[in-house]
Amino acid sequence: MEYAQGKTGRVFVVRLGDGDRLPDSVEAFATEQNIRRAVCWLLGGAGGGALVVGPKDASVLPPEVMLQPIDGAHEMAAVGTIFPDSRGRPKLHMHAALGREDRTRTGCVRPGVDLWLVGELVILELLDVAMSRKKDAASGLELLAED
Repeated sequence: MEYAQGKTGRVFVVRLGDGDRLPDSVEAFATEQNIRRAVCWLLGGAGGGALVVGPKDASVLPPEVMLQPIDGAHEMAAVGTIFPDSRGRPKLHMHAALGREDRTRTGCVRPGVDLWLVGELVILELLDVAMSRKKDAASGLELLAED
């Protein structure tokens, strides 16, 4: 286990619009506002794109991801973190639960999820947290690690 202690900074409430894309729109906002590290929550709708819904075989590293397309408007609730990548750019890692009728899917928004109608995003900035995303040789993933 690795950890870092910090404190909270600014709070942003952002209304995203129809067609805004995750993670791109959140990472662009974080860049504009100089948000380096944060936790974020999102409520709204999803209307297109795809989710990572798991590795094809959990015993194989680096994992081969399984993608599932998003067809039609879905209700969405999501939570994520923003930490700088190896180049110092803010990178969102967000998982979302999407529901439509009696079906719910959960996965990572990294491949791109298009918002449907509206997304209400709350970002809580984290200060004095010495962690960033670094590529892990074994998994091939960018994992949180101490700076």
